[in-house]
Amino acid sequence: MPRTLTRTRSALVAAAVAAVLAATMTDPAAATGARSTPDVRFVAHLDIADGRRPENITLEPGNSAVVTFAYSRRIARITPDGRVHILATLPEPPAGSVTPTLRSPFLGGIVRDHDGTLYFLYATGSSDLTGVWRLRPGGSPQRIAALPADGLPNGLALDAHEHLLYAADSVRGTLWRVPTHGGPVTPWATGPELAPAGFLGANGVKVHNGDVWVTNLDKGTVLRIPVTRHAAAGPVETRATGLVDIDDFAFTGHGDTLLAAINADNEVALVGPDGGHTTVLTAADGLQNPTSVAVRGTTAYIASGAYFTDTDPNLLSAHITSHR
Repeated sequence: MPRTLTRTRSALVAAAVAAVLAATMTDPAAATGARSTPDVRFVAHLDIADGRRPENITLEPGNSAVVTFAYSRRIARITPDGRVHILATLPEPPAGSVTPTLRSPFLGGIVRDHDGTLYFLYATGSSDLTGVWRLRPGGSPQRIAALPADGLPNGLALDAHEHLLYAADSVRGTLWRVPTHGGPVTPWATGPELAPAGFLGANGVKVHNGDVWVTNLDKGTVLRIPVTRHAAAGPVETRATGLVDIDDFAFTGHGDTLLAAINADNEVALVGPDGGHTTVLTAADGLQNPTSVAVRGTTAYIASGAYFTDTDPNLLSAHITSHR
């Protein structure tokens, strides 16, 4: 998610965790002219003129990625050889609708259930369309839960075991909980830790080891929210700071080490369990305002929306050869 406010870049704390990224795809330097380490490869360069700016990503069996294109109302599959297949186009909002903060209709987080069902978030500023949507294989998109039209549903996480979705509202500073079958929406967590500080607050969200983790873009934090025995939200715990413009993230394994997309800085940071972090990828490696990260096994995928660079939205792939 882009940030439009000018700010002083926070000092990065050296991480105690080391990571080595190894190649899996094709060389980005040939397409962009940028300096590139031999460890980072492109999966696909995307057509900026056609509105193909990836906001969020989920992975399918066979290593295809499904992405939301933020401002063109479309969901697409990107195959390992870089081909793009449009899966669905969301309805256009009613005339006069204005999406909070971003102004334009916005497709945010997307997750995939084991049966291939996709869940995703759509914000339009209109009560008839804003909310959680579902796309079953071979079907058409359907809204299963309404969310407030004056909010901005952004990051989305799936608790497949409990059949629950967690949606981060970046404007209202709220985590909504929604059953995967639809139905009542619960404001599961809120508070100053999730609130924006000028632009956007709660952003990326993941369910990890039974707890809910979320980032705050404005405040540059990674937060952990325990799920209590009664399924309520426990006290918010700050796990990392100094990551202003942090967008989506993904854990590298069963532990608490994660990779985070730092949008405006064109960086991916490795964040250790102690909160220490270091930059592992930069614009020189092909990043163009990275928006989201997904990890499967030892492979990491990074989507870039090119919101500020306005040059080369893309999808990178790298192999994680050392992580904790």
